[in-house]
Parts: sequence; C-alpha cells; structure tokens
Amino acid sequence: MKCMCWKNIENKDQVIQKYSCKGLIVLLTMISMSVQAQQLPQFSQYIFNGLHINPAYAGYKGDGYIQTTYRSQWINFPGAPKTLSFTADLSANEGRMGLGVTYLKDQIGLSESNLGMLTYSYRIATGDRSMLSLGLSAGISEYAFDPSRMVTVNPDPLLPSSRVAATTPNMNTGIFFHSDNFYAGLSAYNLIGRRALLRQDIAVAFHDFHYYLTFGGMVRLADEVQLKPSVLIKQVKGSPTSYDLNAMFLFREKVWLGGSFRSNVRVFEDQLQQDLSKRNAVALVMEYFVLPSMRIGYAYDYNLNAINSYRTESHELSVGVYLNRQRKIIYNPRWF
Repeated sequence: MKCMCWKNIENKDQVIQKYSCKGLIVLLTMISMSVQAQQLPQFSQYIFNGLHINPAYAGYKGDGYIQTTYRSQWINFPGAPKTLSFTADLSANEGRMGLGVTYLKDQIGLSESNLGMLTYSYRIATGDRSMLSLGLSAGISEYAFDPSRMVTVNPDPLLPSSRVAATTPNMNTGIFFHSDNFYAGLSAYNLIGRRALLRQDIAVAFHDFHYYLTFGGMVRLADEVQLKPSVLIKQVKGSPTSYDLNAMFLFREKVWLGGSFRSNVRVFEDQLQQDLSKRNAVALVMEYFVLPSMRIGYAYDYNLNAINSYRTESHELSVGVYLNRQRKIIYNPRWF
C-alpha cells in the first residue's frame, strides 16, 4: 500500500475524513507491531473481573454476575483498537463449581478477532475462609482481515478484495487462590489452535501463548476506607514482559477510586530489538455501586511514551450486574 500523496488523489475531502498521512504512518507502525506479536486485548478494569485473565476465576463472586466492557484505545488514531467484551459467570453445587461464558471482539485497523469461550472451574476449600480454584475454558477464535475499510491509491493486487477469516479451537487454563485479604492467580491462554492457523492462508491469524501472574490483597486503613494493592505480570512470546502496578481505594464499600501504572521489562526475550522503547502508561480507574446489585466502572488511560506526542488517550466503560444478590452476603464481600 502506497502512502497517500495529495498530487495522486482526486477526492481529497474523502481521504481527509478517513485518514491523515501522519495518522496512517503511526497506525501502520502499530499494526506491524501487532503482527509481530499478536496479543490478546487487555482491559484496565480486569481488577474487577478476573475472568478476563483467568478461567479459574469463574464462580468466585458467589452470585451470578454479568458484565460488559467497551474500550476505545488511542481515540485520535484512525483505525485504532476498539474492544468489546461480555462475560457471565456463576457458582454451582454449593460453591464447589464455577461456570462462565466469555465473548470478546477486538478490532484494530483492518484486522479483527472474535473469541467465544465456555468456562468451568472446580473450587476446593483450603481453610475456613480460603479457596483454591482450578479452571479451564474452551471455545473458538476467529481472526479476520477486511481490506474494504482501507482507502488506497493503486491498490496492491496481492491484497484480497473482500473479508477473509480463519477460525481455530482455543483453550485456556488457570489456578486461583483467595482468602478474605489475599489472592493470587496463574493462567495460560491460547494453549491450542496455532497449528490449525498456520495451515490456513491468512497471516493475520497468529496467536501465541499468553501467561498471566497476578496477586494482591485488601488492607483496611479506616472503618470505611480500604486499600487494594495488586500486581499483574504478563508474558507473550516475542514481546517484553509487561507489568501493571495497581492501587485501588474502596470508600464505604460503594466507591472504588485509584489507578495503575503499566510498563515492560526485558526478561525472557533476549532476541528482541535492543532499542525498543518501553510502552509506559498510567490509568485512572473508578467504579461505583449505583445499587447493591449493579456497578458502573470507568477507566482513563494516558500514554507516557512517544505516542503521547499525538495526544491520544483511551477510555473504558463497564457495567456489571449481580443476579439474585442479597444483603446477607455483604458480610463476606468478594472484592477480588
């Protein structure tokens, strides 16, 4: 695809509305990074819904719980990432089992991925107030490429003329431990499906193992103020090790307010390009219980690296609803 130069374009207004040259160059850079190491999308509000990063989380809240989350990333870039997720989970068999379902749709530039998973977890009591969960999720992943959304001059004949897609089975697994004041989890995603994708003629359909390690706790600072510090470490083949440092304050068991810092370090991937810059970002995260059975969350992400010069930011909105929640459960709130 050639860069857009005004002398080669007859309908300038149309192209101005779609892309600017500067935005297109940056977008192509982002897409090339994505192709080198295709990663699952990550939400800033995963700290309120662990099902996004660990199937063993299913059933943790006790009640049935439904949540939808929408994330618009780098909103000033044409073709920037947009992600929608829907999750639902509940506990069964007197809390010994958890069942869940996840749907995820992620779009960046001309590429799109869709994921549907069913989740099962088995929960083991390790003490009067602690549990260990083993989780497994299985489903279907689809990766697609749609060149019809692209405006070009002299289109490349090697590009497909319409949407092409590849599907593959997928599986995730994890382990999750929690007590009243501490939790820790380890999970692995994209365990199967890579060979099936390699047999199909679509380069965008490329996924690798994802490993997540997370832990945190709950500290009471005052009668109506609690602090929830947590850490997330993520490793993906071909990428630096990324980490999140989070601190959330809970006021009167109704309002969450805090933030996170996200960066990366070179740990396992020694073959990475040496001059790669760190992708640093900070996020402001808020959540409010508008009803005992309903919570609304918002996150604002701000980049601290070179992309910041383009004045981009990300917005994320979530709505969660508990099913059959009763006030008697509040004596043991599931804050993780």
